[in-house]
Amino acid sequence: MHRYGDEVAAIARPLRDPGDLEVLLDRAGDARVVLIGEASHGTHEFYAWRAALTRRLIEERGFSFVAVEGDWPDCARVDATLRGGPPPREALLGYDRWPTWMWANEETVDFAEWLRGHNERAGATVGFHGLDVYSLWESLREILVWLREHQPDRVPVALRAYQCFEPYNEDPQAYAYATRFVPHSCEDQVVRMLIELRGHELGVRQNAEVVAGAEHYYRAMMEGGARSWNVRDRHMDATLGRLMDHYGPSARAVVWAHNTHVGDGRATDQSRHGEVTLGELARERFGAGDVVLVGFGSYRGTVIAGYAWGAPMEVMSVPAARPGSLEDVLHAAAPSEALFVFPPLGSRPDLLVDEVPHRAIGVVYRPERDRWSNYVPSALGDRYDAFLWIDETKALRPLHPLRIDTREPETFPSGV
Repeated sequence: MHRYGDEVAAIARPLRDPGDLEVLLDRAGDARVVLIGEASHGTHEFYAWRAALTRRLIEERGFSFVAVEGDWPDCARVDATLRGGPPPREALLGYDRWPTWMWANEETVDFAEWLRGHNERAGATVGFHGLDVYSLWESLREILVWLREHQPDRVPVALRAYQCFEPYNEDPQAYAYATRFVPHSCEDQVVRMLIELRGHELGVRQNAEVVAGAEHYYRAMMEGGARSWNVRDRHMDATLGRLMDHYGPSARAVVWAHNTHVGDGRATDQSRHGEVTLGELARERFGAGDVVLVGFGSYRGTVIAGYAWGAPMEVMSVPAARPGSLEDVLHAAAPSEALFVFPPLGSRPDLLVDEVPHRAIGVVYRPERDRWSNYVPSALGDRYDAFLWIDETKALRPLHPLRIDTREPETFPSGV
């Protein structure tokens, strides 16, 4: 047996149905924020178990909203369906920016329909919101539409920002290249708009924050290194903070994002690369005792991904994990589906302390390169507070297999 085999057997709990999550709910306790990861953006079991845990947190622990690694305008349309109107499926079908499958999938439909029913049954207003930074042009249009209807006297400041970006034909890389070689950017117009719209209702202000964050992100992208990653995760952290303020002093949040955002980067080589993560920032913002970080992993299976950025989605085979990796250890010693809840204090087994490779699959994936390009060295017990293990997984079920080419830039590692 692998050198960690006895430790795995001692701390692994079988994971058969949502009732087995009880010990994780106890670990969450009175935490204000539970961040739930995924080891890919295209695996059925990650989405299904994440939804199962979230349902229990909402029903039994009174969590206030779900915030996801998705765009604010798209998620706002889903959020609106949770209080009546068209069914959530229609809003999720509207996700048309590559990678469409990340939220336009049957697993998210199932959860959103459950959440709509929960709100109706309980008279609740549990929301669904996007944390990400990519929707520059869509957010600008949302601002203009709202201002024209409610405050037409403030349209000019938003229109100047929109006109500044207009020559780039909604191509973020064209804007990024232009700011690198010509001493001109739209930053001043965006900052003026942001100042003008602060204090407005959440949707308008957040769309303005997205525009500001995206403008900063695309300029930073051209510099390389960790800066653009950090702009994005700091934007998600700030958005989470605004949502918590919006929902009030007793607000509790569930966050869905990739492991590389949810995990504490200080327990990985991300920190050595100068990157911060949403999980790390949440621990700093709310206090480590009020934050629970939950990771996922699997050994082999299938996944939805693209072979390159903007490429058609495919069902790809995920090969057996590389020898010596966390996934290899758990395949050898853990139940086929297992839950690990790590002790917050006291002595820890070596598996939770040693740095071991831990697989991360993004929306761009090349299985033939898996063994050398998709592993993040991690001290598991510091990166997460709990971990869900599914030995063999299958691809999620996308709503539409369309190729949408909006030329968004790839993010490290491989589009996460």
